[in-house]
Amino acid sequence: MRFGLFIPQGWRQDLTGIEPRDHWAVMNGLAQHADTGDAFDSIWVYDHFHAVPEPNGEATHEAWSLINAYAATTSRVKLGQMCTCMAYRNPAYLAKVAATADVISGGRVQMGIGAGWYEHEWRAYGYGFPRAGERLAMLDEGVQIFKQLWTNGVATFQGKHYQVDGAQLAPLPLQVDGPPLWIAGGGERKTLRIAAEHAQFTNFDGHPEVFTHKSEVLRGHCEAIGRPFEEITRSSNFNVVIGETEADVDDRMAWVEEHLSLTVPDKAPEVAEEFRKGVLVGTPEQLVEKLRDLEKLGMTYAITYFAEAAYDRSGIELFEREVVPALR
Repeated sequence: MRFGLFIPQGWRQDLTGIEPRDHWAVMNGLAQHADTGDAFDSIWVYDHFHAVPEPNGEATHEAWSLINAYAATTSRVKLGQMCTCMAYRNPAYLAKVAATADVISGGRVQMGIGAGWYEHEWRAYGYGFPRAGERLAMLDEGVQIFKQLWTNGVATFQGKHYQVDGAQLAPLPLQVDGPPLWIAGGGERKTLRIAAEHAQFTNFDGHPEVFTHKSEVLRGHCEAIGRPFEEITRSSNFNVVIGETEADVDDRMAWVEEHLSLTVPDKAPEVAEEFRKGVLVGTPEQLVEKLRDLEKLGMTYAITYFAEAAYDRSGIELFEREVVPALR
């Protein structure tokens, strides 16, 4: 099993209380920690403009600016976004941004891509908010433009939502045919069909019963188009709350709620409850058992989020020391 690490960027109230002048040092310090170790295969950022669980003005650093910064300051870990919203940038332009990042990084960029969902920031930034079917159609068209540009260096495409006419991309990404596509989301009729056609990786809910069901839907789409299901690596994201003992887990869980109450007091209990119900909550032994069960279901890439990462690395270090080696 491989592991990724989300680097805090403010979107989930995870830089609260840290001065903006110090944000980069904190974020890059965690990226360096992952890069110089061997526990994490990749580091990840979110592609959002407004904070959650509500748009309250807290810091939210832009995803692709961070990807290019990490491309220059790291040397080993892969660099992903969970996930880029297709409609936030013209796909030909985005293909160019990703290609440049791939060159800077020496060929380590991953393209996490999805249809987008955060209505408030869509409307606030002037993108409107098309119905889900249109957003998914934009995803499908954009991925086709990516593939033309990254493979051939030129693209011509006349779609309903996007049109390019001889768009050029040079240099090509260092990775042959471009960064691997991580198509995120569990929509059964369209998202997973698009993933079956184009993705090297998928990313959907990691609760065992949901993961199993979505996997079977993906398998069905693969069979329908004649693609081997095994070609696609299936991943999930997890909020990790880890402690040496049950009491330590409870203490860390209490910290999550207390920390959120500083900026989103009305939402803090609800978000904390979501953490409590997460899959990867417990002692190292409990997390290893849960991950082994998921591995049997075909989940072979876990992307981890530690709410306290900007303030306290002990949870990450415990996970690196006692969980990761058991899954290798």
